[in-house]
Amino acid sequence: MQSVEIAPLADAAGDTELPPFTASAIFTQFHWFSLIAVGLLVSAALYLYGVRRLRQRGDHWPGGRTAAFLAGGLGSIAAVTVTGIEAYDTTLISVHMVQHMVLSMVGPIFLALGAPTTLALRVLHGRPRKTLLAVVHSRYVRVLTFPLVAFGLFIANPFVLYFTGLYRQTLEHAWLHEFIHIHFMVTGCLFFWPLLGLDPLPNRWPYPGRALLMVLSVPFHTVLGLTIMQQQELLGGDWYPNLHLAWMDPHSDQVTAGGILWAGGEIVSVTMLGILVVQWVRQSEREARRIDRALDRAELEEAATAAKITKPEKAERPGPDAG
Repeated sequence: MQSVEIAPLADAAGDTELPPFTASAIFTQFHWFSLIAVGLLVSAALYLYGVRRLRQRGDHWPGGRTAAFLAGGLGSIAAVTVTGIEAYDTTLISVHMVQHMVLSMVGPIFLALGAPTTLALRVLHGRPRKTLLAVVHSRYVRVLTFPLVAFGLFIANPFVLYFTGLYRQTLEHAWLHEFIHIHFMVTGCLFFWPLLGLDPLPNRWPYPGRALLMVLSVPFHTVLGLTIMQQQELLGGDWYPNLHLAWMDPHSDQVTAGGILWAGGEIVSVTMLGILVVQWVRQSEREARRIDRALDRAELEEAATAAKITKPEKAERPGPDAG
């Protein structure tokens, strides 16, 4: 389902019809007809419909959540699946690695900040709302979103993909290639939503536990990135050399891909920790305000009780003319 196919060799020098990858190629090669593209359009339409329904009945929905879901989440996924990134992702492993990082980390983080489940629960009523709540709190979802389970899936995915024959199969079969893209997004969402999402999901750990889990994920990206950089055997076997692209060295491109995974993983992890800290501080401030309000109410109640006790005593005290 690639929008650009490698043509047969044009001459002995190895030139093909596919030009070298440049920034302009991102905006000139598009891949509109795919399952992911349809999913992005449907998701955007449903989210905007929900926001519109809330506003029609006078309810507020933060614009930041809408921007996070549409621009940050769906927008970043679209940027690597319907543009020239998708056109070159089976030609350059470095381009594929950018795609990998966005689909598994960047997109899911912004989708989580968009709180789509919360939006749906506020819009839906009756049976549909009860069904959604039943799914969210089902045993299946509880197991998959348990932080250690989601962490294991998130960490194991790239190792299984790149160090087995699966990666070569994704290069040869378009349907499997797109399935892996969806798999990246799903496992990314399972990992990030319980950590920093705003939706009412089960198995939500306290903020210190979430930060620790995020820190633990950093070494795995470092190890994977360095392993790919130092590996002499090409990922995908002879796939990339057999493309005979005169403008690309598969070994150098693989080193670049490992560097992208290493550096990108650390950058996203540090950003994620920053978001967690901000959320933690805000929660602490809300908790402090809640405690202050509770103390104020308690003081008012004590003052009212004391006033009631004092009034009868004054009323019963005899005046100077008594007797």
